[in-house]
Amino acid sequence: MHTGAREVACVRPHWREDMSDLTGLFWTQDGIPIPAVTAEQMREVDRIAVEEFGLGILQMMENAGRNLAANVVEMLAGQDGEVTVLVGAGGNGGGGLCAARHLHNRGYRVNLILDREASALGDAAANQLRILQVAGLRPVDPSGVEEAIRRADVVVDALIGYSLRGAARGRAAELIDLCNAHAKGVLSLDVPSGLDATTGETPGAMVHPDRTLTLALPKTGLAAISGELYVADIGIPPEVYESLGLSFKSFFQNRYWIPLQRRAESTPDR
Repeated sequence: MHTGAREVACVRPHWREDMSDLTGLFWTQDGIPIPAVTAEQMREVDRIAVEEFGLGILQMMENAGRNLAANVVEMLAGQDGEVTVLVGAGGNGGGGLCAARHLHNRGYRVNLILDREASALGDAAANQLRILQVAGLRPVDPSGVEEAIRRADVVVDALIGYSLRGAARGRAAELIDLCNAHAKGVLSLDVPSGLDATTGETPGAMVHPDRTLTLALPKTGLAAISGELYVADIGIPPEVYESLGLSFKSFFQNRYWIPLQRRAESTPDR
């Protein structure tokens, strides 16, 4: 149960300590350091954004999905193309479904592949799927999954996100393997599915994306992944981060997503 500002005040000093050596993992191309967060910290950011600032889950999901769709368009260089979206049950899957709607609205052919029955999706993801179903889109039949991945110009990985607990299992693991084996180009939402968002460890199968679009702030586990890394604004006010003791300087300026550099690539001049 939420206990208000007192609970946040208890967390704040511990987080400041944790963050002291995590501000050097990522920078903008202009050399601005970007704080990184663990999965636990990102859950607290989400909680405060919703419970204390009044942001809606669907509101943030819409921002994430629209930015994700725009990244797909950029990867396709503005040309026509076919997109296959791998969809998990939670918020990551909901963001992927939202992106599918924006791409459908712009005339792209979109295939939806669920990692479970539609009836098992979480509320937010189910809401996004219902909109697409009314618009005439249906999940790909299991017999056509491999072909939909092979045929797509871009495969969107929206299976797991930062909520990974141990190795991916069942259908999600199968889809990760199919994606790695057959996809032409891959865009992961928030973190590549199968990656521990905090440690960067891969306890099982993991998607190997060409690009990752992380949300709000980069996750600590993204420091060592391959491929392009971008961070997208999903509308969380800076004061949310500041309430948790994160040193935060606005870095999006007039853009809704920006490329990031990692420590392993190059260290900008200070």
